[in-house]
Amino acid sequence: MQETSPQKTILLIGASRGLGFAMVEEYLKHGWRVIATGREGSTEKLRQLSESTEGSLEVEAVDITIPDQVAALCGRLKDRRLDVLFVNAGVKNDNWETIADVSTEEFVRVMVTNSLSPMRVIEVFQDLVRPTGTIGVMSSGQGSLTNNTNGNYEVYRGSKAALNMFMRSFAARHQNDAKTLLLMAPGWVRTDMGGPDARLSIDESIPNLVSTIEAYEGRSGLHYLDYLGRVVPW
Repeated sequence: MQETSPQKTILLIGASRGLGFAMVEEYLKHGWRVIATGREGSTEKLRQLSESTEGSLEVEAVDITIPDQVAALCGRLKDRRLDVLFVNAGVKNDNWETIADVSTEEFVRVMVTNSLSPMRVIEVFQDLVRPTGTIGVMSSGQGSLTNNTNGNYEVYRGSKAALNMFMRSFAARHQNDAKTLLLMAPGWVRTDMGGPDARLSIDESIPNLVSTIEAYEGRSGLHYLDYLGRVVPW
């Protein structure tokens, strides 16, 4: 009798809505066990979904901008082993706000949420990921210096460019590690964050993005890719 493969596990940080929630649904379709997080008070939709998954979806609450909450979540999951750790959490400021306009408080909020906090999560949880597992984070094509030819969304762009740089530093410090490291660009998607004018639907982005993540399993080193698996220029 053919043996069935053990169920793989992903920890998805920032999955209460939009792209993160769609990733939860997609990984469940692929037969994975999913541990999904949202901030306290935002996990109701996840918890409703979990009721129909026969235990394949676990829901946790964490605000990644609060280090004590990140540490507490790691403590709760310390005996688990992850095939994939993926950090999706992120925010944006007003679309038309430039560096000349943005307040210090708003700049700090975007940078802490989009750049510093995902890396803190990765630093805290990396040892829970299997030696040949995958650590991924939701970046953006707007984080590419090469692709910035119009200057729009510059505060958000800056936060994703910083995230990319921090991941390159992480990769350099772990260059002998066999894990796959991914910076994923989902495309401009119609969500609350992407807005109604975005080019892609969630169904055009996320199934392809998840397939790309799975295709890169076992390919160590850092890769900056879009949802179709195309390399994004730094």
